[in-house]
Amino acid sequence: MKSNFKRWTLMLVAVLLVVIGVALSLEPIASAIDQSKVMGTWKLVSFDAELQETGELNPILGNNPKGYLIFTPEGRAMTVFTAGDRKAPKTDEERAAAFTSMYAYSGLYRIEGDKLTIKVDVSWNEAWTVNELVRFYKLEGDRLKIISGWISSTNPRFHLGKMVRAILTWERVK
Repeated sequence: MKSNFKRWTLMLVAVLLVVIGVALSLEPIASAIDQSKVMGTWKLVSFDAELQETGELNPILGNNPKGYLIFTPEGRAMTVFTAGDRKAPKTDEERAAAFTSMYAYSGLYRIEGDKLTIKVDVSWNEAWTVNELVRFYKLEGDRLKIISGWISSTNPRFHLGKMVRAILTWERVK
């Protein structure tokens, strides 16, 4: 009887190890499938600040922002986007204003469920370099929405001190 118990225990442990091994090996496959859905080049459609209280949307870079986002098969994300009405700066004040009307960064990305994480390794703003940007994404046909978490706004133009989140809408470039 002890021999049967021992045999059944060993078989149960072996089956559990196989099940755990299969489950662990499927996770990278699922992640790769999710990653393949976003791979490619995306053109910026809108970049809005959403007010948590009301759902009101305000365009952060104006009504016609410009920009692209690229996800490579190797796991790199690269983006640059700007306000649509930018002019070539001629003074230090205009250069400072130009800096605040753009975003540009690159880093390695990973997808876990609906969470997109980019480990920034180069950026227009050194405060973003060597940080992980955690965002959420939704695919709606050829549209990709990237949504930040809720934060207290530090932007005097958009609900200073109130809870807001950024919503970037991109369209797949064909």
